[in-house]
Parts: sequence; C-alpha cells; structure tokens
Amino acid sequence: MSDLRHVIDQAAAWQSSGTRCVMATVVRTWGSAPHGPGASMLVAQDGRIVGSVSGGCVEAAVVAAAEEVFAGGPPVVERWGVGDEDAFAVGLTCGGTIEVLIREVGRRVPLGRVSADLAAGVPVALVTPLDGGGSLAVGRGEVSGSLGGAAADRVAALAAEGMLGRGVSGPVTMGEGVEEHGSRPGCVPERELLVQSFAPRPRLLIFGATEFARPLAAFGAALGHRVTVCDPRPAFADPGRFPGADEVVVDRPDRWFRAHEDLVDRTTAVCVLAHDPRFDVPVLIHALRGPAGYVGAMGSRRTHEDRTARLRAAGVTEARLARLRSPIGLDLGGRGPEETALSVLAEIVAVRRGGTGRPLTAGTGPVHAL
Repeated sequence: MSDLRHVIDQAAAWQSSGTRCVMATVVRTWGSAPHGPGASMLVAQDGRIVGSVSGGCVEAAVVAAAEEVFAGGPPVVERWGVGDEDAFAVGLTCGGTIEVLIREVGRRVPLGRVSADLAAGVPVALVTPLDGGGSLAVGRGEVSGSLGGAAADRVAALAAEGMLGRGVSGPVTMGEGVEEHGSRPGCVPERELLVQSFAPRPRLLIFGATEFARPLAAFGAALGHRVTVCDPRPAFADPGRFPGADEVVVDRPDRWFRAHEDLVDRTTAVCVLAHDPRFDVPVLIHALRGPAGYVGAMGSRRTHEDRTARLRAAGVTEARLARLRSPIGLDLGGRGPEETALSVLAEIVAVRRGGTGRPLTAGTGPVHAL
C-alpha cells in the first residue's frame, strides 16, 4: 500500500496547489495483470508521472488518454488486453486484461481527507463514480464529499465500509430501488462506483488446529481475513487441512504470539481453540494484554470457569478478563464445526461493527448505521 499512498499524497498536494492532474485507476483485471483493482497512476498537465497501472505496459496510452481529458474530455474507462490490437500496440503482452478509469482530479475529490487518514494509519476508502462527478471518502463512520445526494451517499458509504472492512478494492453497483430498511425508503439510480480501500486485510489468528479450526479458517478467508493457524503438533498443523489459510505454522501458540505481537492491532481477531490449558492460558495472557479487537476461547462453561481462574492466578486483571469472549461465538443453536465456525465469525463481525447480535426484527430504525 506504500506505493499507492505516495500516489494519493502527491495527488492531494497537486490538488491543494492548483496543479491540474489526471488519475488513472485500475477498475478490473482478468488473467495475468501486474496490478490489481485500486492501483493508480497520476499524470500532471506539465507531464510529470507518478505511480503505475500496468508495470510499464500501457502507461504511454494512459498519458495519451489523459491529454484528451485535459483538453476537456469526460472521464473514460479504457480496456487493454492481449486480444486487442490497440493493447498489443501498447505492449500488454502478459496475457491479462485491465480496465482503467481515467479522470481529472477536481476539487470534489476529498483527497486531503484520504491523505490525512493514511498518514494517521486510519483505514479509509475512496469512492469514485465511473461516470464522473463528486467522490466520497469513507472511514471511522465518517463521510467526506458527496456523490450528489444524501441517499446515494448513504448507500455508497455502506458498500465502501463493507469493502474497507475486508481490505479489498474494486467496482460496485448501486442499483435502482435500493431501500434503507427501517427508515423512509428511497430509490437510488443505478450507478457503477469504484471503491479504493486503503487498509490491510484484518488478521484472524487461530490457535489450535482442531476440526473446528478448519471451517473457521475457510469462512474467515471468505470474509477477507488474513488467516494464520498455529499449533505445536505437526500432524495437526498440516497446510493441506487448511486450504483457506494464508499460513499454517508449527509452534507453541504463546511463543508464536510473542514473536509476532507487532502484527496485532484493533482489527485482529484471536481465536483460541486448542481446548488445552497448557496452550490456551499462555497465549490468552498475551492476547488479552494487547490491542486485538476480539479475543475468544472455545470450551464449555466449566472449562471457562477453570480457564478464568488460571488467568487470574497468572495476574490477568478483571478489566482484561472482561474482554474475553468465552464460551466463544454467538448462540445460534448450532452444532458441529461448520455451524460453530459460523457463530464465531458472526460474533467477530458483531464486535468489529458494533452490532448487538440480536434479531433485526427485535429492533427499530435503520438496519445499518455509519
């Protein structure tokens, strides 16, 4: 993300100084492409270039398209791929296809907010309509800028928050007839937007490579987490058992946690599933002292009582113990590894998003709140 941050910072600086510039951003990719959605390149009116959308293959064509925008042309979405004569001419021979939005960075793009949040290490998303107009900066429950209407801004912000929470960028379509449940319905004209998320994927740390860990790793990956499974037993910590995990490591949980504490932040979810006090208690001591936004441990209520007694004996304060989600998960009435994993991920989402976990039918007002 550091290269993209440089592009955003430069765009904000040029915007602030009145330097006209065009931003080209990857919307979609197919096949083998050098950069994914959200990658951007700037072209200043004086010819300066910052960033890249293709690793050098189509940058000359982007500059040519930028010149047309400087001359008064509208925002344009160009597609280059190995099957196009034009794409072959500009040199995209990697076998992939990229779709790129090219538009001028005007005053209605809240780049200053995005740049400031990046400098502060705060996750933020930039929402840009593919057909031109204003943009939104979304994050921390705050919205800057506008797409031209309150209903459209709300729908776009909700979509951006969801993508930001998963750390992904790409296109999203606002559809005709979208309603805000629990409040006065409002139709939002169909419009395609590009969401650029400036946030790393949230981490899901699973300690204990049990059968319950397998669907938890798979579901967690499907929700956009970077998943680590750790277990001291080589036979259990087999990467073949966890195809959805980013890494499967053989190590004692507390030792691995101590060595990687710098990776843990408020978006991190820690799930302790080993069901063995020799492994559970030491790693929970460290997890409860750190900034992880979610710390949960599997076990019965009797196991929970025994575990909390051991944690108190180890010096864990009541304030820190109050952070422990144990028994882990929401009460869905489920059974087995898959349904248990679903309840755990549901609780993680509720904690991260500030949800209550109650049925929506039990509440009033908007379903989603920024």
